[in-house]
Amino acid sequence: MEILAWFHELLDGNLIFTPQTLGYYWDGLVVTVQLVFVSLLIGLVLAVPLAIGRSSGRRWISLPIYAYTYVFRGTPLLIQLYIIYYGVVFFDGIQETFLWPLLREAFYPALIAFTLNTAAYTTEIFRGAIKATPKGEIEAARAYGMSQALMMRRIILPSAFRRALPAYGNEVIFMLHASAIASVVTLMDLTGAARFVYARFYAPFEAFIFVAVIYLCLTFTILFFFRYLEKRLLAHLRPQS
Repeated sequence: MEILAWFHELLDGNLIFTPQTLGYYWDGLVVTVQLVFVSLLIGLVLAVPLAIGRSSGRRWISLPIYAYTYVFRGTPLLIQLYIIYYGVVFFDGIQETFLWPLLREAFYPALIAFTLNTAAYTTEIFRGAIKATPKGEIEAARAYGMSQALMMRRIILPSAFRRALPAYGNEVIFMLHASAIASVVTLMDLTGAARFVYARFYAPFEAFIFVAVIYLCLTFTILFFFRYLEKRLLAHLRPQS
């Protein structure tokens, strides 16, 4: 009964759930979704050629990519965010360029940090999937007379994407959860909105529980989406009934 009374009090609007505070949460949700979606999209586009280069036998191609992934996977995302957010002002003449109106806003340094981080992880995910391509598929493609580029486009990459799907789904969820640190650079995301409501109404429990529920709903949505993709793309691997 006490739990039901507490939920009734939350939904009654007497604490922090007013149209104004719900507007803060909505704005924070929009910023979070934009940050995560755009960084994942750009990171995915960057990761595909990087994974191909990382799988190359030419060391002058694979070693720089390995160094990049090693650094960004071996250091905390929060430190990367701080370095990019506070470090851009130390470039000589950056404030006189056309980039400064963008870089002085918290969203774009956070977007750069998140993109570079997720691109590093996604590169390694795809590299492992490319390396795991069955030799029979490669030999069959060569027997058909496919060039290396055509084989990569038609055989290796589609097969690798299907194998990498479960691991990449975990990366998407990780980036969603990691986006909570964006509020440390004054970005008003979901966590930033909860901090603002907490500071204004002195209701930390209600504010952060509400945001946790939103993150939980987003996570289950992502899980459902990737489970659907796995069911469609990996249907040929299921045993026939």
